[in-house]
Amino acid sequence: MRPTTRSRPRLLAAGAALCALSLALAGCSGTTKSDAKDDAKDKAQDAKADPDAPLKKGLKLAFLPKQINNPYEKIVDDAGIAAAEEYGGKAKEVGPSDAKASSQVTYINTLVQQRQDAILIAANDPNAVCGPLKQAMKQKIKVVSYDSDTDKDCRQLFINQASSEEIGRSLIRRTAEQTGHKGQIAILSATQNATNQNAWIEFMKKELKKPEYKDMKLVKTAYGDDDDQKSFQETQGLLKAYPKLKAIISPTTVGIAAAARYISDSSYKGKVVLNGLGTPNQMRKYIKDGTVEEFSLWDPKKLGYLGSYAAASLASGQITGKEGEKFKAGKLGERTVGKDGEVILGPPTVFNAKNIGKYDF
Repeated sequence: MRPTTRSRPRLLAAGAALCALSLALAGCSGTTKSDAKDDAKDKAQDAKADPDAPLKKGLKLAFLPKQINNPYEKIVDDAGIAAAEEYGGKAKEVGPSDAKASSQVTYINTLVQQRQDAILIAANDPNAVCGPLKQAMKQKIKVVSYDSDTDKDCRQLFINQASSEEIGRSLIRRTAEQTGHKGQIAILSATQNATNQNAWIEFMKKELKKPEYKDMKLVKTAYGDDDDQKSFQETQGLLKAYPKLKAIISPTTVGIAAAARYISDSSYKGKVVLNGLGTPNQMRKYIKDGTVEEFSLWDPKKLGYLGSYAAASLASGQITGKEGEKFKAGKLGERTVGKDGEVILGPPTVFNAKNIGKYDF
């Protein structure tokens, strides 16, 4: 029966009274955003690890690199995808062709809709991707950053290739040995907001403050955006702007390869030191022709492999991301979760003419 016109005010009054009672008990308007955030945080803190739990079969993992055509990250992701086959999972690589955080956001949203069990991301910006990643975690999708971290509240684990401090300080130490601890130096980085790049650069600057580097000066930090042509042009610009430049440090595989290509065909070859992070296959010819004396890197295959097993351990409930938890990473053995959910692969390798022939990646 439809209510009469006279009965409607009574119904409205009754509804208001019911709402008031509900508000007093739990809030008439429902759960707020802040409540949901607190609930998610509380649930994460209350989660308990079961180290004896087996890795689940059929896990779905997605690797989201800085950009899909980055040779270094292709090696990382392919190794992670292959690792998933070892424990009966299925992994894939998806991502943008440009190194923009906004481009990564679109892919994160799609992966959430696809109900992946875990998303592994090399972030182009530590904060810009946080919103969708937090939404992923609320949907019980595990989030693991690798290579370049997000804000720590936006993921459960960060798979770090090596200690950020060791990478930054060692690049200065080794470059200083090549320049005799003298002269102007410049840094050719990736994007301005890349977490890993900025962490390494910060430690480079701290190392340079030591007395033994008093005759060395950092004159410029340039950004090639992990784009080959832009990195090539930035190298050219640095050398023209600073004719007394003694060294360029490029802690990015795209940047160091582009810089080496420019220097190898210029009058700066043999005069300007180039050091940084690169892959043996990219840098082999520049070692052989004398453009570069040495460079460093960890094994990207092991990084992807470790990330894959870490994500699977999270998704299977073996770990939650808390400091001190342990998990088995296949042939890499047992690993321990450190402070702020960081898991470190190990120290980088220095490549030169004596050992570069032993490596193929």
